[in-house]
Parts: sequence; C-alpha cells; structure tokens
Amino acid sequence: MSDGDLRGRIKEMLVKNLMLQTTPDQIGDDLPLFGPNGLGLDSIDALELVVSMEKTFGVTVPNSEVAGRALKTVNTIHDYILEKRGEGVQTGPKLDKPT
Repeated sequence: MSDGDLRGRIKEMLVKNLMLQTTPDQIGDDLPLFGPNGLGLDSIDALELVVSMEKTFGVTVPNSEVAGRALKTVNTIHDYILEKRGEGVQTGPKLDKPT
C-alpha cells in the first residue's frame, strides 16, 4: 500500500467512524486532529479513534502517552501504523517509546 493510499484510508476512517461533517479530501495531512485550530476532536473521539485503528489497521495504542504523540495528525497516525507494522523508515523518535 502506498503512503497516499494509507493516508486516504486513515482520513476515510476518521470521517466514517467519528461521523465528521467533512470529507476525507478536506482533511490535511498535517491538520491537528484535536483542539480548536484543527478538526476539534475530543477525548471521546480519541477513544473511538483508538478502537477504529485497531479494527481497521490491526494496530493498538497502549496508553494515553503514546496516543498523545501518535494521534496528533493524519501524518503521525500514518507513521505510527507503519512503525507498528515494521514498514516505516524511522525519521524521528519512536512514537510508542517514552521520550
């Protein structure tokens, strides 16, 4: 699966499973998912997102510290999925390890 395809699937998952009032192509790869300057997701959405990631991509998010780093944007979710699948080229610190 290409990077673009995975990012597209992540965006589709966000829209479908979180019932967002937007379309996948309106979500930027670096748009913050949480907070007022992005999609505006909240803690309930975060839980739904973790469950959706496990069902859709087979990756788990073990705790809130990892979630805080991995669930920032579509790009951080993308990198986390590739890291957990062992497919990514690691350019920064591992997302599931404490900093």
